[in-house]
Amino acid sequence: MIVRDKSNSLKLLFVWHGTVLPKVLPTILGIMSLSMVAWALSHFQLYSVTSVPAVGFTLFGVVISIFLGFRNNACYDRWWEGRKLWGALIANTRHLSRDSHFLSSHEREVLLMDMLLFVALLRDRLRGQPICRAQFGYRHIDNARLDALDLEINAPQRVLETMQKQLIDAVNQGKISDIIYMSIQKHLIEMGNIQAGCDRIVSTPLPLPYSVLLHRAVFCFCWMLPFGLESFMGIWTPFLVGFMSYLLLGLDELSRQLEEPFGSDDHDLPLDTIVRLIERETLSLLGQPLPETWQADRHYNYS
Repeated sequence: MIVRDKSNSLKLLFVWHGTVLPKVLPTILGIMSLSMVAWALSHFQLYSVTSVPAVGFTLFGVVISIFLGFRNNACYDRWWEGRKLWGALIANTRHLSRDSHFLSSHEREVLLMDMLLFVALLRDRLRGQPICRAQFGYRHIDNARLDALDLEINAPQRVLETMQKQLIDAVNQGKISDIIYMSIQKHLIEMGNIQAGCDRIVSTPLPLPYSVLLHRAVFCFCWMLPFGLESFMGIWTPFLVGFMSYLLLGLDELSRQLEEPFGSDDHDLPLDTIVRLIERETLSLLGQPLPETWQADRHYNYS
């Protein structure tokens, strides 16, 4: 995820990396070239290009703007819901760390290490990537367990089940009371609810026909725009068409990028940074060495 540098607002006018412009620039240049051709044919009277009625563009543009705004809001809501879920996960891990003091030092360490394992596996699951053993350099995990988790349909759920069994064994052995068990268990339930919310976002994208219809409408509007403006805009047609195409195509591309918030693109949620934050906070409470924090590169992109 790119973190914007707020020290100089003038830089926003010339930012390239992380914007939607590289994605839509080839199409914009093509539309501007078509606008120049349409103007040249009419200006030098080589061919009479029939102008599209401006009223049609006005009505069409209003409809597209409404639907683009709706889709943009829907995609941003998915992105923001994902951030709220991971924010809730951060808070829940802190609550679990405090309530786990009822356990012995060894049992508390085992429980919290499994909690960190759950967080890392949840990120891997949402991104559809295999388990990376290098990410667990702060602790020793049996490779056989990781191999077994890698074959699980739902690896984070398996880790939650292991944590639940540990608490049940502590109750059966009289190490904690039923009340303490219920106090700690509610955090496991919340972690399961957070995973279910994230799975809902991943498994339920925006309906394909809706996205395809709007995408086609934007492209058709932009490609027809030169023939509607050339008659009264003249030589300025390519510039106005390019600017309007940048707005419409840019909003369409931005919605596409925000629709899936758990990936590893520039505008996706910084799951690696969040996971590392949870790891450092938990390991600090356990008095263990801390892994390094993620540093922002020259593009202000945390990695």
